[in-house]
Amino acid sequence: MDSKYTVSLSKVVKDQNLEVMTCQELLDNIVIECPDINRPGLELAGYCDNFANDRIQLIGNVEMQYINSLTETKLKKSLTRVFKLGFPCVVIARNLQVPEIMLDISNRYKVPVLRTKEATTAFHSELNRYLSVQLAPREVVHACFVEVYGEGVLITGKSGVGKSETALELVKRGHRLVADDLVEIRRVSSKTLVGSAPDIIRHFIEIRGVGFLDVKRLYGMGAVKMTENIQLVIDLEKWEAGKTYDRLGIEDVYTEILGIKVPSVSIPVMPGRNLAIIVEVAAMNNRQKMMGYNAAKELNRRVFETGRGAIKGGSYGGDIFY
Repeated sequence: MDSKYTVSLSKVVKDQNLEVMTCQELLDNIVIECPDINRPGLELAGYCDNFANDRIQLIGNVEMQYINSLTETKLKKSLTRVFKLGFPCVVIARNLQVPEIMLDISNRYKVPVLRTKEATTAFHSELNRYLSVQLAPREVVHACFVEVYGEGVLITGKSGVGKSETALELVKRGHRLVADDLVEIRRVSSKTLVGSAPDIIRHFIEIRGVGFLDVKRLYGMGAVKMTENIQLVIDLEKWEAGKTYDRLGIEDVYTEILGIKVPSVSIPVMPGRNLAIIVEVAAMNNRQKMMGYNAAKELNRRVFETGRGAIKGGSYGGDIFY
């Protein structure tokens, strides 16, 4: 989790469809490490203390109007003062005209000037979101990841327990596969985890005895998804005789991933259980809980009102009332 992730400026240019105005040859060697973006209004005016030179600089209409108001001598001094501090690049928004003197100083100090047609605020938000994903802390886990009724469900468990088969059955039932076997999880904010598949195995699923299947080609584009937020973890475990399993769901259980707690449930696997239906119900039940309704707590309230005492968990076949 402490690893520092980067993204090359050439990838940012390609993904954000930016026009390269100077220093094309440097793009592959420049890396972005910070998702934040700076608008250098104060710096252009002369205040450069605590300048964030690890950030992409964004110039919009206001900054450009100030630049155009300066005399050639003052403009050269202002731009030289900023560019010599060094930073990854500067992006000009709204497809604004770039002064020749800025292009000359850019080449001198080896700082690329890029341009976008997007409005400044919209581009700022999109670039910040994009960089937050690209630079997010991450880990790879052995699991399957599916979207079920709009809920991102991470299915974990030991090898051979039936994760891929369950995911395939869910796809047949109209849900979408995000990843099979390996899931790359990124922490994109203090509350949000995003899961995706490594590029090399994206949209593939492995079924023992059959081999690898291309879900996108077999079931169509509607059966797959590139990324999804992780909202529920379902751990499949082989059923053990004599072990007590939770039958009620009153107590909330969580799995911690990259420092974020995600609601989780453990489902015992045994012959005759339709795991796909159980996963569907677990996803819908999790959504109900997120909306403030807990069926187990509601049942417990009704039991109290009837004077029967309360409900409790027990092993299979045991009484749940006392």
